Amino acid sequence: MLHMIIRKLDDGAALAITQTDHSRLAGFFAAHWGNADFAPLEPYESVTRAAVFHDFGWLRYETRPDVDPASGEPYTFISLPFSPEQLDAYQWCVDWLAGVDPYSALLVGMHRVGLWKSRYETITYPAWRSVPELPPQIHEFIARAEPAQERERATIGGATIWTNYRLLQVWDMLGLYFTTREPYPHAVEPVPTAYDGNLHSGVRMSLQPLGDRRVAFDPYPFDVRPLTLHIPCRRLARATFASGDEFRKAYFQTAPEMLTYQVE
Repeated sequence: MLHMIIRKLDDGAALAITQTDHSRLAGFFAAHWGNADFAPLEPYESVTRAAVFHDFGWLRYETRPDVDPASGEPYTFISLPFSPEQLDAYQWCVDWLAGVDPYSALLVGMHRVGLWKSRYETITYPAWRSVPELPPQIHEFIARAEPAQERERATIGGATIWTNYRLLQVWDMLGLYFTTREPYPHAVEPVPTAYDGNLHSGVRMSLQPLGDRRVAFDPYPFDVRPLTLHIPCRRLARATFASGDEFRKAYFQTAPEMLTYQVE
């Protein structure tokens, strides 16, 4: 649930990556998912669309990102105060996408609620535990969303929806892996390989840095090899700011650059 990803650098600078660019990266993983060992996506376009736009509920926040006045650092998922307006933005994203593709919207809605419910326990590594004490407004949001999602699964989800939900969690975590820091030895488990209806089937996928921003995936899940990633970012001269206005000015004035990685 990072709201703007801030990667601090050793020289005191910082890389700022938007949540929506992280979202597009997850969508790129989805777009190239599937080979002899990993089942191709079903339905391909709806699932890829959901992955691309799964975090666009943060688009409103990204128009006016802010800093923590106590530290001067841009807010992250640890420090951003709860805002009822953000719940409206989550729902806006689902409603907007539903006008384009109801299956995509269902996946995005399930992802949003699942983050508050430990990803429905579908990922065993790395461990993901939601915040133990959620504001009552979030509980109310979940209480409204889950019954609606259950009805939608019965009508449009079919036999594929839960496998695609699990895949979206994998792509989300891969997106965070490449945006929050430089590559490091890691793994994700379980990663589905087939539409078998099992919520816990799959393989352990290891991620091993090879140097020069190259990372080996084992087993390899994509339809091209290597897969080259391009991630937009802004390199800010410092990681703390006197005010939100100062941060936003620095952010908007900084020319975007690309982080490039190669997956092998």
